Amino acid sequence: MDPARCYQAILTKDRRFDGKFFTGVVTTGIYCRPVCPVVPPKFKNMRFFACAAAAEAAGFRPCKRCRPETAPGTPAWVGTSAVVTRALRLIADGALDDGKVEALAARLGIGGRQLRRLFAQHLGASPVDVARARRVHFARALIDDTDLPITAVALSAGFASIRQFNHAVRATFGAPPTALRRRRGRRQPGPSGTGIVVKLPYRPPLAWPAMLRFLSLRAIPGVEVVDGDVYRRTIEVNSVPGVIEVWPSGDSKSPSSRSGAAQNGRAAGAPHHARHLLMRVQLPGYESLIDVVDRVRRMFDLDADPLRIGEHLRHDAVLRPFLDALPGVRVPGAWDAFELAVRAILGQQVTVQGATTLAGRLVRAFGAPIEGGSAGLTHRFPTPARLAEADPARIGLPRARAATICALAASVSCGTLVLDASQGLDDIVARLCALPGLGPWTAHYVAMRALGEPDAFPATDLGLRRALGDGGGPLPAAELSRLADAWRPWRAYAAMCLWLGDAETSHSLKEAS
Repeated sequence: MDPARCYQAILTKDRRFDGKFFTGVVTTGIYCRPVCPVVPPKFKNMRFFACAAAAEAAGFRPCKRCRPETAPGTPAWVGTSAVVTRALRLIADGALDDGKVEALAARLGIGGRQLRRLFAQHLGASPVDVARARRVHFARALIDDTDLPITAVALSAGFASIRQFNHAVRATFGAPPTALRRRRGRRQPGPSGTGIVVKLPYRPPLAWPAMLRFLSLRAIPGVEVVDGDVYRRTIEVNSVPGVIEVWPSGDSKSPSSRSGAAQNGRAAGAPHHARHLLMRVQLPGYESLIDVVDRVRRMFDLDADPLRIGEHLRHDAVLRPFLDALPGVRVPGAWDAFELAVRAILGQQVTVQGATTLAGRLVRAFGAPIEGGSAGLTHRFPTPARLAEADPARIGLPRARAATICALAASVSCGTLVLDASQGLDDIVARLCALPGLGPWTAHYVAMRALGEPDAFPATDLGLRRALGDGGGPLPAAELSRLADAWRPWRAYAAMCLWLGDAETSHSLKEAS
């Protein structure tokens, strides 16, 4: 947050800094993105903030020209504090929907005063300010991009009351929600079909075809489907079933209206250079829509900064060809951490295809059917409570692996194992490895994909070792670990580069060793 460098970025309208900091103008009381098209004010009249919440807490309102609340993620403070990063992921999970900072701090293993101090130091805003900005910015997006009634917008954004919602919107944007809706004007028709369609902005490029290829091989039958450039899956929100589908924004038509030829027309490895994906959500109600959006953003790692990560990893000559072939690589996440952990256990010592077959059997045997399911989406994934009492061995699993799934399910169901961002990488790996039959490969794979740990790295993975074996057989795990030290703190992204770059051969490899 060097003011001189920030000001230089504003003068050059450098898009690499878009969303990484914000500028408040003391003479107008407005804050902007670095790429705002207005003539830059004098340096002495500017204040610089690490996030939009800090600018709003200082009394500035969003600019109507550059709409700073729509800026992509990955602000400049990311990575400066592990505790702050984990706290922000918990806030995105709704940890402050009740406003209790002390409870959030306790989950992180620190005191409330220390958490507030860290937020003030790294963000310039309190945890409550950040949570409030998250809700009000999401509400503004729904006001502008959907035709949801204003009351439904308030509930979808996580506000407890209409009065609280109206006050927050007026304080942030200087106008009530109804005035913002009128100011929007007539909205262009969106994609046809049922449900609500929302935008998912990200920082380009995005290796969307490569990510879908990875997910397609691991899609759980009955729960997930990859069709061309569209990802679909069943979800459960507050015990209510629903369906989501996600596709690139290059074609505004509904995914179901496009032909397979059109969907597959893009080069298989080409990155997607638009700045947002589109997601259709089909639920009986949309009270928790903000949580659905945040979870899907993590599924596709849309808050990553591919340029920053790629610049770091490109220093390694081994990784450089993989990065050149697949710019914009992300780490595919998961809708549900428990689901991903079970899928990882099923993948131990079998091929990817074999693990997918077992996952389909598990879902048919123990998952909850969805009424009127279509397009291959027939079930919800089994809950921890259901699998804790089940006998997974009857789907053809070895007894030891079935016992591991039951132990994981029981630990998650009773709360002794919490699969969220409250713990650091070493802690969650240790807790997972304490379960019978669950080793470092599975623990790091879960931390990497389910919990969003950017430095998780399954060093014993046979695919990674073969990708770097240089024709002389798999690289020893110890040698791979030593080599990967230079990739910190982005080892998970290096692993994805190697997996995806070696996709033609890795399809037949075992997922674990």
